[in-house]
Amino acid sequence: MSDERVKNVSQFSPLKRCELILTGACNFKCGYCRGLRADINRTMSLDQAKEIVEKWCSQSLESVRFSGGEPTCWNGLKELVAFTKERGGKNIAISTNGSANSLLYQELIWAGVTDFSISLDACCSSTGAIMAGKKDEWEKVVENISMISKHVYTSVGIVVNEKNMGELRGIIEFAKGLGVADVRVISTAQENARLLVEAVPIDSKYPILAYRLKNIKEDRHVRSLQEGDSTRCGLVLDDMAVAGRYHFPCIIYLREQGDPIGKVNDPIEKIREDRARWAGDHDTHADVICQKNCLDVCVDHNNKYRELHGTA
Repeated sequence: MSDERVKNVSQFSPLKRCELILTGACNFKCGYCRGLRADINRTMSLDQAKEIVEKWCSQSLESVRFSGGEPTCWNGLKELVAFTKERGGKNIAISTNGSANSLLYQELIWAGVTDFSISLDACCSSTGAIMAGKKDEWEKVVENISMISKHVYTSVGIVVNEKNMGELRGIIEFAKGLGVADVRVISTAQENARLLVEAVPIDSKYPILAYRLKNIKEDRHVRSLQEGDSTRCGLVLDDMAVAGRYHFPCIIYLREQGDPIGKVNDPIEKIREDRARWAGDHDTHADVICQKNCLDVCVDHNNKYRELHGTA
């Protein structure tokens, strides 16, 4: 997120970031994962995925993220990455639980992946098994994080609930030791508990982590809108999440079972028109998903959007 991005955003500006859910299938059973709603919990065909990427790239797409479920369980991932790179995708990211064969991750890097976000919810194998709902995977995940971090930008995502809250500082420090570029911490939507980070030092080497730690230490929740925050979402103008046949306001809204804005098989001009209409008309404070789950970084972006564009 940047001031330059929010200053120039419109229905016609380049798409900055889009995320595509390739499959709802996953080899982990994380207790905090709600899965996808029934009408979008399907495996996308390679041809459909390519059609969506083609539409996005026609809008000067800058960053795309492929996720799931677990995207490494989806056949065709390497081909889709190569296709996206060929069509001009500048930054190609994968969200993964890190449990695939290391050779697959290497092949994805060779195909064009520039960014991995890997789940790491524990700093020991016993808690790792509890969080993942599966034994004997934590060591492989750790080895893959260490390997991948040597080649491309790699961040780890730590989802925090009552099972690992007491280990949060240890997980953060352990992740840093694996050579990652940054660390993302987030509370589960079910609990939205205040994270216990008082003892975690703020290190500017990790800007995403530093931003979140600063907010939490200033008593800001990771999730939720507060009175005085913008009632409109400007982020929806150049950001998009897709699953099944539908496009959603954002990836959080999609994962929290929200309704889509429209159908992804519509012409891209109509998709962007529908998203611009949603941005102008939708009161986020009256929407329980937005109100409870909007992330701090998105809140800040939308408050800046209100300031620069004169929205509510």
